[in-house]
Amino acid sequence: MIKYTSMTVTEVLQLVDQLVLKHTGNHLNDIQKNVVQGIWQGQTYAEIANEFGYDSENHIGNVSRELYRILSDQLGEDVNKSNFRWTIERLKDSLNSLNSSKVFCIDIKSSFNLCPLIKNNDIGSNEDDEIDFVNKSYCDLTLAPKITHFYNRTTELQTLSNWLTNQNTRLISVLGLSGIGKTTLVKQFVDLNLQQFDVVIWKSLKLSQSLDRIITEILTTVNTESIETDNKLTQLFNLLRQQKCIIVLDDVQELFTKGQFAGQYQTEYKDYKTFFTMMIEIEHQSNLILISQEQCQEMLCLDEDLYPVKCLELEGIDNIKILTNLGLNDEESWLKLIDLYEGNPIYLKDIASLIRTIFAGKVSEFLREDALLVTEEIKFRFNELFERLSPIEQQIAVEVSKSSQPVSREDLRKSLSLSSMDLINGLQSLSKRYLLKTTEGDKIGFKLSPVFREYIRTLG
Repeated sequence: MIKYTSMTVTEVLQLVDQLVLKHTGNHLNDIQKNVVQGIWQGQTYAEIANEFGYDSENHIGNVSRELYRILSDQLGEDVNKSNFRWTIERLKDSLNSLNSSKVFCIDIKSSFNLCPLIKNNDIGSNEDDEIDFVNKSYCDLTLAPKITHFYNRTTELQTLSNWLTNQNTRLISVLGLSGIGKTTLVKQFVDLNLQQFDVVIWKSLKLSQSLDRIITEILTTVNTESIETDNKLTQLFNLLRQQKCIIVLDDVQELFTKGQFAGQYQTEYKDYKTFFTMMIEIEHQSNLILISQEQCQEMLCLDEDLYPVKCLELEGIDNIKILTNLGLNDEESWLKLIDLYEGNPIYLKDIASLIRTIFAGKVSEFLREDALLVTEEIKFRFNELFERLSPIEQQIAVEVSKSSQPVSREDLRKSLSLSSMDLINGLQSLSKRYLLKTTEGDKIGFKLSPVFREYIRTLG
């Protein structure tokens, strides 16, 4: 009896992509990736169309049937929606049965014929030998999260895809409040596009902030050459030129100094500033994605039209699907709850737990409280953030929180003993942390994120 191994969506996409590439000469496009993911997760064509923002389930059906036709041709047996998962798992299991010195040729016909790996130094010079090999690559996603649900970020995914695959933007910042979905979005993009990169590296700066250590780890695991201690950056950029790499640095705000305005590097991490600048200025074919709650200074002073740099700022999600599987009732009230908590998935997950426990899962009962409640979990998150603010930002935040209406600069100047420069810099820094929004009317005003404003009020 064959024991089928559990496969991730990433593994499925890689396998199907290789089969499609062999048949058509092209990798999976975005809609094909979404269709494969949806079919693998057991969704109907209508559900796939709805989740990924396509207008017609008929179009999804047509794309699916073309994929089945390609897979059927490559595998030498009929593949359809009902047996897709079983077929792919059986193929994967057959591949896993080979030892580590073997790979399969993507010329699979009848019962998954497999052929042994021919190492690069064993390949003869006969140009008539048409043997395809799985490209040697390195992928380290050990510190990346596993994505179980992904909702309503199709536009953002398409934006990242355009920047990275079409424009080859070398430095991208994905920014927004804690819990808004920055890491989830980037991980979903990486999962869907692994085949486009020779090297994939994911590092969390909450665990290790040393740039030297990160570069050493990359060179040690990817490069076969010995590392030159005094020349690591040069070696790294040689790698970025020679291979298509994507490096993701999560929690970049850990590099910045607490108690100062946003984006100020700690002294021991100023080498990152040099590294980020080099990523922009030196010619290479690779990409760096920064995930952060604060924007670094390099991104602020560069013209996106002139430099290969982009910023993607995330806001909340307004799709009720983010509340599914959280044990809530009264679906007709879900959008109001989402709006109350700014569509922030983490806030909503925390408040859903409270609603299940205290209100028996009834959202309408919770909303009758007519109050924005801040859970202990949300408080804990904001405690960390509040500690990062400079004293000037803290003063401004407390003052703005006293009003539910936008507050003007003139009113703040009267209420606070701050110079005009300190006030303006403080307002800008709070904006760079995505805690403060500017409003336009008779006067330019400023208001806090509603959940953060309620948190400030609890400090009382």
